Amino acid sequence: MVGSDPPVSTDLTVPLPRRSLQAGSRIREWYENELEWPTVPGRPGGPLRLFVGERFDVLDVPAEAGRAGLRHLAPCSPVALQGERMRLLVAPGSAEELPGLLDWLEWSGLVPDLRAIGEGGAMDAPSPPDLGDTLQGAAVWLRPPEPGRAVEPSLPMLSAAGAVGGAPDLVRLVDTAAAHCHRLWLRRACAQPSAVASASDQALAFS
Repeated sequence: MVGSDPPVSTDLTVPLPRRSLQAGSRIREWYENELEWPTVPGRPGGPLRLFVGERFDVLDVPAEAGRAGLRHLAPCSPVALQGERMRLLVAPGSAEELPGLLDWLEWSGLVPDLRAIGEGGAMDAPSPPDLGDTLQGAAVWLRPPEPGRAVEPSLPMLSAAGAVGGAPDLVRLVDTAAAHCHRLWLRRACAQPSAVASASDQALAFS
C-alpha cells in the first residue's frame, strides 16, 4: 500500500556475550607469560584454549565424581570446573595410560562418563583468578595454578610412589572417580524403566 511503513523484521538474533579484546589479551598473557603454558586460538568469539599434552593431561569427569577425587590431590593440584564437568589436571601421558589403567582396575566399559584429554587435545582456558569477568557457562578455576610454581610436581602420576616431591597417585584418583562415575550411571539408568534390569545386572556384576 502506498504510504505505508516498510515491514519490520521480527527475526532478531541476540549475539552471545563475549570477553572484551582487552580481557582476552590479559588471559593469554597470564597463561603464556606467567605460567608458560602454551595456548591455542579458540573459535571466533569463543574462549582461549589451553594446549594439552605438553605440561599436563586432563581427566574430565562429572563434577560429583571430581569432588570425590579431590582428596587424592595435592593442595596445589590445579582443578577447573565448566558446567557440570570437572577437569582434573594430571601428569602428561596419563590419557594414554587411562584405558589400560581402567582395565587393570576392572572398570573398563563401566564408566563412559570418565574421559581423558591428552596430546593434541585442548581445553577451554578458565579466566585467571583475579580477572573477575567470567561469563555464565565458562570454565573457572576451583584450584588455580600458581605463577612461579612448576605445575608438574603437583600432578597425579602413575608412578607416584617413587616420584620426587610427593606427587599424588593417579591410580587412586582414577579408581575413586570411576567408582562415582559408575554410581552416577546406575542412578541415571535406574531412573529409566527400560534400563532397570540392565542396571541391576551391572550392579550385581560389580559387587
